[in-house]
Amino acid sequence: MSGFSIDWLNRREDADRRARDPGQRAQALAWLREQTPLAVDLGAGTGSTLRALDDSGEFNWRLVDLDEALLEEAQGRHARSHSLETCITNLSSVDSLPLAGAGLITASALFDLVSADFVHQLAERLKLENEHRPVGLYSALNYDGTTRWTPAHPLDDVVLDAFNRDQRRDKGFGPALGPTSGHVIQDVFTLQGFQTHAADSPWELDGADQPLVSDLISGIASAVADSAGLDTEALAEWVRFRQSRAATGTCTVGHTDVLVLPA
Repeated sequence: MSGFSIDWLNRREDADRRARDPGQRAQALAWLREQTPLAVDLGAGTGSTLRALDDSGEFNWRLVDLDEALLEEAQGRHARSHSLETCITNLSSVDSLPLAGAGLITASALFDLVSADFVHQLAERLKLENEHRPVGLYSALNYDGTTRWTPAHPLDDVVLDAFNRDQRRDKGFGPALGPTSGHVIQDVFTLQGFQTHAADSPWELDGADQPLVSDLISGIASAVADSAGLDTEALAEWVRFRQSRAATGTCTVGHTDVLVLPA
């Protein structure tokens, strides 16, 4: 999986925090309080999930990522306020994930990047872990394939279709789940005997989020630039239109939070 810049992660963190479903968050924390108080965060980056769930340092955390620079940033932000360890690990190898002792596995904006095979392997791994102790999964901010802009532009749907196709490319785990991730998590873990709970967690962006919106527009344009059937000049005009309204328009990007608990 390719890394993300600290700047991008910083820009999106407030939108992520606002988007999280409060009921799912509360239920995940209640579960962790009843179990071993260790959360293992997959694709942890700079520690945004930790900050969203545990500002007070109530729990122990194991942050897992392949990007050493991001984990060093997380360590620098939280080493004095939390019981925290970091693990540089290739997340695509499920058998190697350091899950031992966890009461809750967490992930944010990760599962739309992984493959169906990864989810199947993780479900099997957690089923085995549950033979020793109860462990759940809280996967937040899984992109659901919907994006709505105001004001509208005639190319919005065309760009969205191209972007959603790009989201299914291999991101280092095999063919990515992209917009199907929330449904796949629910289906796979249900088949393994877990309870699954899902809730919408959309980004609701406006002029106050202009830096993030501007980055989002640029990122979408970069992702779809080589899409078949998408005219280069038309895409450039869409980008100009969107950027000129980043401070005055709105953007809603759909996500799903999924909480998985033992039956």
